[in-house]
Amino acid sequence: MPTTRRRSAAPRRALFGKILIANRGEIAARVIRTCRRLGIKTAAVCSEADRGALHARMADEVLEIGPAPSAQSYLDQEAILRAARRCGADAIHPGYGFLSENPEFAEACGRAGVVFIGPSGGSMRKLGNKIEARRRMIAAGVPVVPGLQGKKLSEEDFRRWAKKSGYPILLKAAAGGGGRGMRVVRSPEALPAALSAARGEARGAFGDDTVFAERYLERSRHIELQVLVDERGSGVSLGERECSIQRRHQKLVEETPSPVVDETLRRKLGRWALTACKASGYTNAGTVEFIRDSEGRFYFLEINARLQVEHPVTEMVLGLDLVEAQIRIASGEPLPVPTKGLRPRGWALECRIQAEDPENGFIPSPGPIRYYRPPEGPRVRVDAGVAEGDEVSRHYDSLLAKLIVWGKDRLSAIRTMEVALAEFRIAGVPTTIPFHRRVMADSEFRSGEIDTGYVERLLSRQPPALDEELEAAALVAAAVLHRRGASRPLPANPSATNAWTLAGRQAMQGRWGLTNPWRG
Repeated sequence: MPTTRRRSAAPRRALFGKILIANRGEIAARVIRTCRRLGIKTAAVCSEADRGALHARMADEVLEIGPAPSAQSYLDQEAILRAARRCGADAIHPGYGFLSENPEFAEACGRAGVVFIGPSGGSMRKLGNKIEARRRMIAAGVPVVPGLQGKKLSEEDFRRWAKKSGYPILLKAAAGGGGRGMRVVRSPEALPAALSAARGEARGAFGDDTVFAERYLERSRHIELQVLVDERGSGVSLGERECSIQRRHQKLVEETPSPVVDETLRRKLGRWALTACKASGYTNAGTVEFIRDSEGRFYFLEINARLQVEHPVTEMVLGLDLVEAQIRIASGEPLPVPTKGLRPRGWALECRIQAEDPENGFIPSPGPIRYYRPPEGPRVRVDAGVAEGDEVSRHYDSLLAKLIVWGKDRLSAIRTMEVALAEFRIAGVPTTIPFHRRVMADSEFRSGEIDTGYVERLLSRQPPALDEELEAAALVAAAVLHRRGASRPLPANPSATNAWTLAGRQAMQGRWGLTNPWRG
């Protein structure tokens, strides 16, 4: 893959006139903001449940595409393509999740004359099947975790391989993602039930029960590389993200750079990442995921053919807008960033603020957001998908917002995150803010000695005892606020609210970019 070229030699084409965002929540709002800056009109799609959602309020126009269940709305390809034709969109940005990694949808967009902002359907197919992706990486010389793969493996096949390789092993769905169809097996006795569960989950989630096995790497770290590749084959690696803080394979805190990656290793991983993209003919933005074992060895995991939730930390240290880069590449422009010389500046951290109850097994907590005040100030960025008065739907992901901070070094970024988390106020639904505050204060995290088992270790420890006097003061303050009516429900009839209050609320939301200033 070529890595250098004369950027100024290639003429720039006109960007799209209108982009339809085939997603919801914070990522839809995030894409809309970049489009506004670029002067591109936006169209949002929404389900019946999302008629009043923030992303629908922000877009230049809104098209309702079906009932609340995702299968009948955000996953309905025909409904989204009809919406694109109705509004005259030139392109579709899929965000992440939903149809973002669906090769059939990417190809259907092409047949409909609409540009899909992402990789081609063909490269997605090469990468979507993890067994095929492993085969391609092995052929390209990129190391993969030792494993057992095949289309019709029996329980006895897994048993023989595990006996030879050693337990624990990790069962993974060939068509999987997001932790579905994954099971850690620590003994021969546990294999039958784990294999049955993995196959059943894979069949239900992906329509394919093919499962393969890898050695399960204890105390490993999850490190991924952000890449951009244009349609001419020029590619650049934008550095790594440390994503080891996970619970049940779901990332909770991300940062860049990684505490265990130096410049020499960064260049090596970047070469592997671009090699992996070349092996599959990949274009646009993507993420190449690696796992690092306790001995410091790296292995390829997979390529995520889309924008990642955690992409803002890369933007913070490089001063880039990855959504803009996606749009420019999809419009046919050459790579919009230099292929050499990019160095991360400082450190960035991201905490995912979710409507989940960390005191109760992180169960999703739908309901109304009665109070919402995000932190502000230098070095702080909030990508939100909700505003005060919105409803957290039980139909969709529980992610409310992403809190991203920057610091000159890791400790500085942690301190900024601590202050920002303390300032973040959300009432009405439990959130993961208390969990993140505990992480930021934890000595193991602050030292950078983290791995994918960190969260389980943290949760197994008793949380720090509360200061009794401070707790009593907090209870008194809460009681006073309650008496003042701070916790009363929002009025069902907006007309009952004082007009000055509404005007003030709208002004504040506009100040934070929470509403469309052109839509009242």
